[in-house]
Parts: sequence; C-alpha cells; structure tokens
Amino acid sequence: MLKNKNIVLGVTGGIAAYRAAQIARDMSKKGAHVYCILTKNALNFITQQTMETLTGNPAVVDMFARPDKWEVEHISLAKRADVFLVAPASANFLGKMAAGVADDMLTTTVMATKAPVVIAPAMNVNMYENPVTQRNMRTLRELLGVTFVEPSVGLLACNDVGKGHIAADADIIAAVERALGKKDFAGKRVLVTAGPTREALDPVRYLTNKSSGKMGYAIAAAAARRGAAVTLISGPVALEKPDGVHRVFIESTQELYREMEARCEEQDVIIQAAAPADYRPAQVAEQKIKKTGDEPFDIHLVQNPDVAAMVGQHKRPGQILVGFAAETQNLSTNAGKKLLKKNLDFIVGNDVTRPGAGFDVDTNIVTFYDARGETSLPQLLKSEVADRILDRVLELM
Repeated sequence: MLKNKNIVLGVTGGIAAYRAAQIARDMSKKGAHVYCILTKNALNFITQQTMETLTGNPAVVDMFARPDKWEVEHISLAKRADVFLVAPASANFLGKMAAGVADDMLTTTVMATKAPVVIAPAMNVNMYENPVTQRNMRTLRELLGVTFVEPSVGLLACNDVGKGHIAADADIIAAVERALGKKDFAGKRVLVTAGPTREALDPVRYLTNKSSGKMGYAIAAAAARRGAAVTLISGPVALEKPDGVHRVFIESTQELYREMEARCEEQDVIIQAAAPADYRPAQVAEQKIKKTGDEPFDIHLVQNPDVAAMVGQHKRPGQILVGFAAETQNLSTNAGKKLLKKNLDFIVGNDVTRPGAGFDVDTNIVTFYDARGETSLPQLLKSEVADRILDRVLELM
C-alpha cells in the first residue's frame, strides 16, 4: 500500500526522535518516498544527514533556507504528501497545531496540507495526561480529522512509568497505511449501534449485559476511515470515540428506540451491533431498594420494544440493514429466524461461548447469514471483521 506513495514525516524534539529513523527506513523499504521535516529541537536528538541517508531525499529544517530549485517549499511538500505523519509529536507541537500557530517549517507545512494527518505523540506521562494536551488532541480530531496513534505504557526516559512511550513502529506504519486506504464509502451515511443498554431498577442499580461495544466501535471506525459520514449510537462503554465519527450516547433500550426511530430513515446503511436488553423492570423505585430480612426479592419484568424490528419496518428502498446475533446455542437456526423477522439484508452471527469470540475481547469468530446462505470467517481481529462486514455491504449496494 505504501509503494510509490509520498509520505511527509515530521519529527519534533524529544528522546523518541531516534525512532523516526527506523520508521522512515521501514516506510522506504515498503516503497514509499519519504520526505522529512525536522524541528530545530529535533536536531538535538537526530541529524538531517541521518534522515537524508535513510530516505534518499533532502530533510528540511529551516523555513527560510534557499532551496536547490525555486519553489515555495512548505507548500510544495504540503501538496506532495499522500499522508502527513508526525512521529514523535511533542506536547508543544500539539499545542501549536491546535491553536493554528505556524512559526516553523513543520507547523507551516502541516497547516497547509490537505492530506490525511497521522500523529504519534510521545512525552512524559504527566504532560500527556494534562487536560490541556488532551483538549488539544480532541480539537485536532474534531476539527481536522487527525488520526492519533496512542502512546503505550512503559518506562519513560525520565524514569517515570506511564502512558507516553511512543507507539510501536508497526502500529504507526499501519495507521499510515489505513490513512491511504480506499474511500469506497464516500458520500454514504452509515449508522452504527454499539454496546449494552442499562435498565434502571432503582437510582443505583440496573440490569445490563456483558457487551463491551468493541465490535460496533470497530465498525464505526472502519466506515469513517473508508469515507462514510458515520453516526455511532452507543450504550455505556469505556471506549474512545473513533476519529471522524459523530457519537450519541444512550442509556436504555427505550432511548435507543427513540434515537433509531428519529435517525434511521435518512441513513444509507444501518449496522446494529448493540446489545439492547429485551426486558426492563416494570417499575423503577424512586429510592434505593433496601433489604428486608431474609425474604426473597422478586423483580417483575416487561418486554422492551424491538428496535431492529422497528427499523426493518421502516426500511426504505436501497437501504442496507445489518443485524447481529450473539448466541450460546443453535446459532444458525436463531440467526436465520432473526434475518427474516427483522427484515435484514444479512446478519452477523457469533457463538459467544467460543474462545476468542465472546464479549470484551479484541477478536471475533463470525458467520454471515443472508439469502445466499452462510459464509463463515476464521478468527480475526474485530477491526478486520469490521472491514469484512463493510465489504459485504458494498456487494449488496
């Protein structure tokens, strides 16, 4: 995917700058044309000559240096880039970019580019967790669609231990490759649901399930990466919002029903990966329920509205509906029934009792059920399953 692609690599000042050399070399070995921009502070850790030797291209520092041939160099590099990568990115760089400050070659060029921007931060854990740094990252995600390759937890150069260690080279290069990926969902509106619902019993207790939301979030991230305008309706989860996705939080199945009813008609694709509760308590106590001796406590449940069935009833011509069936037995039979009952184009089934296919893991083992029959996939990362689902949607479209 990197072959003959132009990658502009920005390097900021910090001990992790030495890692830029290996990243540049690895991308060059994959066939990319790498052009480096170093800040003056980066020169305290790595040299222009090193980067030029590894890439075979000039490495730029001074915005006002006279080039070998006349061109406005920062504009030339900004236009040349297929992807703009900054690795490592310091807190100082993030603050300047978020504020629109362009006072050196790197910030000027990244402000001028229209290419996808991928940033791999690296800094002290306290700097990374500082609310100002986190605000700057949110600003860059929301305003510019910047993709961040999150730092890992490790021993830092200052001997602190925490999140701030630059991500693995392979993860950074994979993010660049994703940024170069196909935009085959451009112009499409995709709605994804994810996570569990909570059905209140009293002010402090609720009924829920084990859904982590990871599968739905992976689908939303993949659809956005492939160019879709994505709305993610999410139950309560502990996951970061995917880049370029509009997220709406819901709590109960009834809230999910109302959001879907209001939004489903305008969507081109609806992928329902959430796990809404089928039942809710008939009554919600106004105060915390207290124990009364050894007497048993009975909860009377009533059925929740069927969200997927409602969406299926409102399905318009040309709209693609995808459902999920997380089962513990009779997967094929149960998935087939849901496919017909909910008016779905296809359903993604998985047996959650299988290792590597259950809740709160990063992998899944799924089977697609549709009018053509069954298509089983091997164990894959949920991010890979997400792309397989989207590929199938495209076939149907």
